[in-house]
Amino acid sequence: MITAARALHLRRFLFFAPALALAVYLPTRPSILSWTYPDPADSLWENPVNLESANLFGGPWGVDAAPNPDAPFTFLRPKYRGIDTGVIVSDPAGREWHVKQHAHNRSGTESPVEVVVSRVLSAVGYHQPPVYYLSSFKMVRASPKSIETTEAAGRFRLQMSSILDVGPWSWQRNPFVGTRPYQGLLVILRLFDATDLKDANNSLYRVSIDGEIQHWYVVRDPGAALGEEPALAARSDDAVARYEKSRFIAGVSGGFVEFANKSPYQRLFQRRITVDDARWAGQLLTRLTDRQWHDAFRAGGYAPDVADRFIRKIHANLKEVQSLGGVEGL
Repeated sequence: MITAARALHLRRFLFFAPALALAVYLPTRPSILSWTYPDPADSLWENPVNLESANLFGGPWGVDAAPNPDAPFTFLRPKYRGIDTGVIVSDPAGREWHVKQHAHNRSGTESPVEVVVSRVLSAVGYHQPPVYYLSSFKMVRASPKSIETTEAAGRFRLQMSSILDVGPWSWQRNPFVGTRPYQGLLVILRLFDATDLKDANNSLYRVSIDGEIQHWYVVRDPGAALGEEPALAARSDDAVARYEKSRFIAGVSGGFVEFANKSPYQRLFQRRITVDDARWAGQLLTRLTDRQWHDAFRAGGYAPDVADRFIRKIHANLKEVQSLGGVEGL
């Protein structure tokens, strides 16, 4: 989460200093970070201010920071990380964007999901980088001659020198294990039926705000959720049907919530999440209005009828959390 003032400061990098928005290109990311910064500015979560008025369509960075769907993007190089393919492009303002596309060139992919989940996480206090979704875009390749093509849908993530990815962080070894925000984050990801919770999908960002250095622990690639699965070439209507059929909470045992989770990352949930942890996360999400939920899905390019089905299931999952019992206030 970033405050309005901090967001405004960082947005200056988006518009007034485009050269600074280009991060240094690294051919590979560092290995998983098992160490942490001994810095009080380390942050996984900040208590959201004015949550009920948060803009989940534009996100904390705003619609003005979004990539222009009508502008031509210049191809820089391929993007190799992850299962889905993609490209790295620059826009007319000189900003560099990492674009995730589906390996089978279909729109029903992780990209829309990633934007939706990112919007929600950011609104309830978890840091997120600037991400947007375009249903299509124009790309120009300069060699061997200038060729403009229309590309399929993709998730656009902005690279900024003020927000530098220094490597992935470990779910098991970080400063927040066992804390309420850490536990709550796992509950939220489980509520969205997130399955691909590997360490490599996390990013530790070194963030410079008004001369102050912070370190953000970010779940950066939450696309395998809401019925989407890694390496599965599926349509979005298949995904919503899978999500509607998915189970969330199996019960409570010894004060711990048992999740109906078949993912290979069961160790993150087994006898770790208390009823109070789940209720805390549920109270955050229930503060979002119906308009905000629809705006989050609109940001991901979902049709209103499909968004309605996802949101109904989300509310059903939240009712399961509310039925678990009481929790101390936020």
